[in-house]
Amino acid sequence: MITRKRLAAGACALLAVLTAGAALPAPAAADETADRPAPQVELVLDVSGSMRTKDIDGGTRMAAAKQAFNEVLDATPEDVELGIRTLGAEYPGDDRKTGCKDTEQLYPVGPLDRTEAKTAVATLVPTGWTPIGPALQAAAGDFGDGEGGSRRIVLISDGEDTCQPLDPCEVAREIAARGIGLTIDTLGLVPSTKLRQQLSCIAEATGGTYTSVEHTDELTDRVNELVDRAADPVVTPVAVEGAGTCAKAPGLESGLYTDRVGFAQDRWYRVDVPAGQELRVSASVSADRAVDPGYGVLLRAVTTHGREIVRGEATGTGRTDVVSTGLRYPKAEADGDDDAKPAAETVCVQVSHSFSAASGVQSTPGLPLELTVDVVDGPDGAGDVASFGLGRGWWLLGVLVLVGFVAGLLWGWLSRWRVAVWRTN
Repeated sequence: MITRKRLAAGACALLAVLTAGAALPAPAAADETADRPAPQVELVLDVSGSMRTKDIDGGTRMAAAKQAFNEVLDATPEDVELGIRTLGAEYPGDDRKTGCKDTEQLYPVGPLDRTEAKTAVATLVPTGWTPIGPALQAAAGDFGDGEGGSRRIVLISDGEDTCQPLDPCEVAREIAARGIGLTIDTLGLVPSTKLRQQLSCIAEATGGTYTSVEHTDELTDRVNELVDRAADPVVTPVAVEGAGTCAKAPGLESGLYTDRVGFAQDRWYRVDVPAGQELRVSASVSADRAVDPGYGVLLRAVTTHGREIVRGEATGTGRTDVVSTGLRYPKAEADGDDDAKPAAETVCVQVSHSFSAASGVQSTPGLPLELTVDVVDGPDGAGDVASFGLGRGWWLLGVLVLVGFVAGLLWGWLSRWRVAVWRTN
């Protein structure tokens, strides 16, 4: 036991030393963000009567929403200003005109007092109508007129808007037309085609995303992700059109790009990677329409001659959501003492997916693709990473395996010796 403890302690200490440098804060990055306006997020929650339904992890939809909100409030970054608005929380009657005015700001957008916000959420009881359009109109005004950072509304609902003819999609388009940089993300708590269509329309109008969730942990994770995304610097992606082959592919530099990739279609791009640099690529394909369950995304880096260098792949779960994957390829330094600058290697990047359109759904245009490309300084021993996939850390793994093997032999021999002595006595 002493040997195992010492071995574990030594391994942990070594890993801590190896990762300590990466964990240190970057003063330059802090200086760059110090003067940036605070990002703002407002969570808009449906508190209509249907939220009493018990179909999420054995509890009500309202209970799942409250649990998710509490966990999100605990995890909200300090620099994010957060607010909460409700719809359908006050009026239990049958008068439609009154029910369609039932939206109020439960907690104002601003510095977050977690205890106060949680207390406000705890008082909510499923009550009335589903005035999504009026709630979005009011939420757009909750951010004020000042110059702020990124602005995001996260709408969570289990039903369609009940206040027609005010179309929530038209409300979202009107908000987008104001040019105030407000993004609306939507989450549906019921796998309903009509709800998905309405919430997808709202999200697409403002450049947001729609997600269908059926479990509390899914709701928590997705809302946390969207709140964290609001804190990221706003980057405008560049539209690009990938080619059907590497030879005709457009050249990309470090940046964020958008494209469309059709069903059963590949998209190719070319990136020049100098010696000693590392290529990092991530790809996200989102299903902006109904798709069949079971799908994946494949991202490959190959040479201009077609030899695969490295790949990344991810599998979807059947939800209408985004599937992302990534890859890293470090280009080793050139050998020799030649002072001439070595030529960069052209790497072909291929993106493909296995989505299939549901019956009756149009297959064109292709699905939205977001591509992030970074060419950065490579790590020491880039050649080792390319060869082994573990960099210089491969020897540590080898040592641990060898030590474990020897320890196993010794333990087996010792056990057999003890048994033999016991039988002799």
